[in-house]
Amino acid sequence: MQAYRDLEPDELAADPSFQRWKLTADPDASAFWNEWLIHNPDRHELIEKATLLLTAIHQQYAQLARQHPPVSDEEVRHEIGRLRQSLDEPRVKPLRGSGQGNSWFTPLRYGVAASVLLLLGLFGWYRLRPTTTPDPQTVTYTDLIAVAQETNSLIEVENNETKPLTVALPDQSTIVVYPKSRVSYPKAFTGNKREVYLQGQAFFSVTKNPAKPFYVYANSLVTKVLGTSFTVQTYETNRQVKVVVNTGRVSVYAASQKPASNPKDETKLTGVVLTPNQQIVFSPVDSRLVKSVVANPVVLKPAVQQQAFRFQRTPMAEVFATLEQAYGININYDADLMRTCYLTASLSDEPLFQKLDLICRTVNASYEQVNGDIVIHANGCD
Repeated sequence: MQAYRDLEPDELAADPSFQRWKLTADPDASAFWNEWLIHNPDRHELIEKATLLLTAIHQQYAQLARQHPPVSDEEVRHEIGRLRQSLDEPRVKPLRGSGQGNSWFTPLRYGVAASVLLLLGLFGWYRLRPTTTPDPQTVTYTDLIAVAQETNSLIEVENNETKPLTVALPDQSTIVVYPKSRVSYPKAFTGNKREVYLQGQAFFSVTKNPAKPFYVYANSLVTKVLGTSFTVQTYETNRQVKVVVNTGRVSVYAASQKPASNPKDETKLTGVVLTPNQQIVFSPVDSRLVKSVVANPVVLKPAVQQQAFRFQRTPMAEVFATLEQAYGININYDADLMRTCYLTASLSDEPLFQKLDLICRTVNASYEQVNGDIVIHANGCD
């Protein structure tokens, strides 16, 4: 969380997580940024500027992109610098009769922002541009089915109801298909793979069989498991795919970056490996995999919750070890720096992040998520 504090408005507006929050209302991005604002109440002006800039670009970019030719990287850097300088100028009153309140985003500044909308295309805004030409990295459900049907007959189940639909697979695995979603799978899993194709959202409970890995193809993302439970969700608006692990271990990778085929590797999990309470969001635009902790981690071992969340002058090493055991999430900290830190508290029903908030306030520390782990920043204890 700390890293975002030092960004400029244009840099924040270019962040994919910030874009998902403001443009698509992604629930996980919303949860993260609402939590970020709680921890960074002094950075509301940064959020305001980045939001206004992103909104203006989103509204104007498509039209300007059709009217102007591509530009060089040097021009992009020059115009971004000019925009940043404009954002930092003192606030001015709008022209008389403009009907606007006292805002930093005056028509003059709006003009500066609009002048660089096209130029920002090389800075990341090309993701927002509507286009009728499919990205070569983007594979749709229809594309996947068309290829699979050439070698195998598939059964398709589409859920047009208002509640989830449970589908039993030939290997006794099950899929809970959510409304407005569909899956395709073969009548029998032959060969050394079990392959399923998804559009929308589904929860998979896979029967364990290390000799025959289970693959889920969702747009341009491949999820591989040997036997576990997890959720896969595709977003049609921005072609993103999200995978959330409930039990076991899952590996994910972009279809364009699939490891070289090797029969000996079929029983191994390659790519980015996820464990319970972790998730990954894949963007096909840049084949980017963003790994993080889920918004509301659950206790994986209920017995720990009943017995081990009561601390009486407990060393922080033991406290963090207890949380790691309960939630299955790595907590990284400087053990030497925190060797004199102790906790006396009774924690029970609080969500994990509230527990961490309380602990960090007690020992004058802070935390952030980094690649699916929790990182503690502390100054030590007297």
